[in-house]
Amino acid sequence: MIRLSNSTNFHADFIRNIRSKLEELKSDTKKAIMQMEEESIFWSPNEQSNSVDVLVKHMSGNLNSRWTDFLTTDGEKKDRDRDSEFESTIESREELLKVWENGCDAFFKAIDSIEEKHLLQTIYIRNKPHTVLEAIIRSITHISIHVGQVIYIAKQVTPEDKWTTLSIPKRKDKK
Repeated sequence: MIRLSNSTNFHADFIRNIRSKLEELKSDTKKAIMQMEEESIFWSPNEQSNSVDVLVKHMSGNLNSRWTDFLTTDGEKKDRDRDSEFESTIESREELLKVWENGCDAFFKAIDSIEEKHLLQTIYIRNKPHTVLEAIIRSITHISIHVGQVIYIAKQVTPEDKWTTLSIPKRKDKK
């Protein structure tokens, strides 16, 4: 839930909320991965689908590209090899978690550097203009979709008796 303080400092409230959401997404991803058998991290249902390792590698590549030098360079960096993000090259859970940490750190570092004057500044992603505010929302939306995929896969490949839900369990919501 977005929480606004009693102050009128939209910038501080927004940054705090975005940071909180990214911390939650980062944590849920790690919790899902930690519940999986290591070999399941590399499983995909078919050639057109992505495995957890590929999804995480892609999210990290996206975050690094979008948020490194974001105020001065296009968010689609020339040295980014997006296609390679969809190849399974990660070799272990430990490596995968380091890749995820690296991508999240790039976003956290960028978020922490944003001043109020930057929120409406125009930046570019794939040569298309976005305000910094729009770019942040775009990244959180993109990451949320893929984190949902990671959790869904993890839940499918983990035996039910070994899965610990990451949210309120079914039939346990006391209103």
